[in-house]
Amino acid sequence: MIRALLHSGTRSFGKKYDYDVTYMHEVISASTKAGLALTFLPMVTQYKGPKEARAVWAGALLASTLDGDCGPCGQLVVSFALEEGVDGDQLLAAIEGRFDEAGDVGLGFQFAQHAISGSYEPNTFGDRIRQRFGDQAVIAASFAAGSGRFYPVFKRGLGDGHACQQLVVNGRVGKVAV
Repeated sequence: MIRALLHSGTRSFGKKYDYDVTYMHEVISASTKAGLALTFLPMVTQYKGPKEARAVWAGALLASTLDGDCGPCGQLVVSFALEEGVDGDQLLAAIEGRFDEAGDVGLGFQFAQHAISGSYEPNTFGDRIRQRFGDQAVIAASFAAGSGRFYPVFKRGLGDGHACQQLVVNGRVGKVAV
């Protein structure tokens, strides 16, 4: 019964986002517990913080996902961000590495890059996020920076990885610069 519900929800998700969910179905078929774990993971990746800082969250999630190098996952993040009302021009600028034009998306993207880099130097991007949007926005960006890489890495582990070279934002193609 649970397995059937998981498959049904997965099909709906795939249809809604035009996303290949084959690997999710394989996980669910192999283990209901693993399927449940995969279902609950978005509780971490989708913590977005305050509404006014959604662009920061989106930038951080996008940077982390692209660090994992998955085109379909990156495209999914773009869809999530656009659903949240994040500016497509800022998303495109961040994808192309034009952070001076990427606004708050660029701020979140650079925050995540710094966090991912392994540097123990102070993350001045986090200071800027905190000053403008508060602690919840830094927490959301931190969750995004830490969790966005999960799906690309997980998919590669299952033998279903995809390289990311370009993403489409509102019909415009952006070549991934990072």
